[in-house]
Amino acid sequence: METHQQLLKILEALNRVSRGLRRSQDSPDSDLSAIKALDELRAASGLILSGDPLLVSLSQHLSQLADSVQDLHNTKPAQGLISFVTRRVRSHEVSRLAAEIESELDGLIDRENLSNLTKNLAGMRCNVQASVASSEEDQLFDLMSVLQERLSRGFDIDLQDLLLKSGIFTELEWVLCNPLFSKRVREKAAISMKELVLFNKDVFVGSVLVGGSVKALISMGSLCSLQVLSSLIKAIKSPLVDEMESCGGILKIVGHLSSEDMETRAMAVECVMEIGYFGRKEAVESMINGGLIKRLVELQSAEVGVARERKHPFANCVARFAVQLEVGEGLRQREKRAFKQQILSKVREACVSDAESATIVAQVLWGSSP
Repeated sequence: METHQQLLKILEALNRVSRGLRRSQDSPDSDLSAIKALDELRAASGLILSGDPLLVSLSQHLSQLADSVQDLHNTKPAQGLISFVTRRVRSHEVSRLAAEIESELDGLIDRENLSNLTKNLAGMRCNVQASVASSEEDQLFDLMSVLQERLSRGFDIDLQDLLLKSGIFTELEWVLCNPLFSKRVREKAAISMKELVLFNKDVFVGSVLVGGSVKALISMGSLCSLQVLSSLIKAIKSPLVDEMESCGGILKIVGHLSSEDMETRAMAVECVMEIGYFGRKEAVESMINGGLIKRLVELQSAEVGVARERKHPFANCVARFAVQLEVGEGLRQREKRAFKQQILSKVREACVSDAESATIVAQVLWGSSP
């Protein structure tokens, strides 16, 4: 692990130098600074880089870059056309080499970070006891944070190959589903898995649907797990809702509408809205029969007394749900009409006064398309 950390520090330092070279090439002072930095890094990294066959080409490119920067520095700015052209050509060569090295370094840094994470997880699998030490959890948390940040930068074909070869999704799922880990670490694993799905849905959606991650997220019932579920529903759509329905998760989501924590209730509403949009008949039926409309009415009624300048997260939530069904992708047209009538009926049953009932019914009727 110590060697990995040394290599990462060297690679990241080299990356900073190469980026700096591409940004400022017309200053003699920057040339000297880059030459000095490259010489120092090459001296410090000589043994480590030469010990890894995959780093041999990087070492060679660094030597070429150092020579090109030296040539550029030796070409003094002048008024003549030949001097001007020569300096521009050499400047372009430095930029080209720096860009190549930057791309190479990015791939090597990705490789090292992912290797650190997978080796850390493999070690935990082999030595897991009745509990996990807080220091081990802290290290794992930091490594998952690095992966999460990298994935958030968008798709990269080389990184995808590394991810697939590493089997990282399965390792993260093991953490998510393992009660020996703290809630904080399990939630970080869930966020990292979500980022993998958003990184490439075609590759990782199947892993979500066939594993135990959906059931684990539903069982956790935390604000973070609901946020991850909401993102996954948007990304995977009806197949994820089907999986939630098959493992009894729909009713648990509805149950979170009664949570004591307001943010958790608000996120449960968002999940309900997404399920309404993408869910098929069985999922929507499960929610409505599970008391969804009554709970939405109760949440919406709590808006009374809230200052007008404050945005209430549950305002018009019954009509919002009706709209989701109306414009959504999961239901046939006749099913949409039938569910709209059920919603109106449930609203009348749930309301404590005729005035409240009339208001919400009007919102449902006028808030969704005819």
